[in-house]
Amino acid sequence: MGEAKRRKETGAPPLRKGKSNTPLYIGIGVLVVAAVVFGLVFLTAAPEPTSDELPVASANAEAFPAQLDQFGVSVGREDAPVVVREFADYQCPACGNFSSASKRLKQEYVDEGKVRFVYFDLPLQQHQNAIPAAQAARCAGDQGAYWTMHDRLYDSQTEWSGSNDPVATFTRYAGDLGLEERRFRLCMTTELHREAVEQSRRVAMQLRVASTPTVLVDNIRLTRPGWGQLSAVVERELATKAE
Repeated sequence: MGEAKRRKETGAPPLRKGKSNTPLYIGIGVLVVAAVVFGLVFLTAAPEPTSDELPVASANAEAFPAQLDQFGVSVGREDAPVVVREFADYQCPACGNFSSASKRLKQEYVDEGKVRFVYFDLPLQQHQNAIPAAQAARCAGDQGAYWTMHDRLYDSQTEWSGSNDPVATFTRYAGDLGLEERRFRLCMTTELHREAVEQSRRVAMQLRVASTPTVLVDNIRLTRPGWGQLSAVVERELATKAE
């Protein structure tokens, strides 16, 4: 029955179309996007070095035992006024997120002689490829490419983290970096640096470091590891030591 004929015979009013919810959905979408953007800005924005919100050393905190740095891998001047130490797992997603901050730290502070950076391996038991990855960086270091491999491992983390043959993947990376693949593969298959990785993990246990990434600026533990807080605390400590 046509709509006009139905109304004439039944006396019913014309059907009313329901209001579209499209504007409501658009509004909600805009609010969600705005909240996400605000959250990202909040998490990444660098606080002022003088901010009271920045972490400080705990009361009666002792200096970091510098003799333990030998069990990590360091870069930068030995007499740099500030030392940043990271305990991390190459397969840890949060460590992957922090890697851009450590890379920037090397470029802006380590290369300028202001900071020395020490990386400690802390492979977690739930990550099957964390130890091979730590060994891969150290095997590359035998050919003068530790930090290059370090960055490559984090940049490609999602590619190798679930691999059933990480040695093959890491050997391919070594070739991409211009390293001698045969020497690299031999280093990996003989687990030449396994004990060094385990020793680094024992240092973390000794210091009661259990989560990754744990980042220390001298003896100050970051509460929100990322470039914002890292750079602000580094700047504050540099200013304090320059006084």
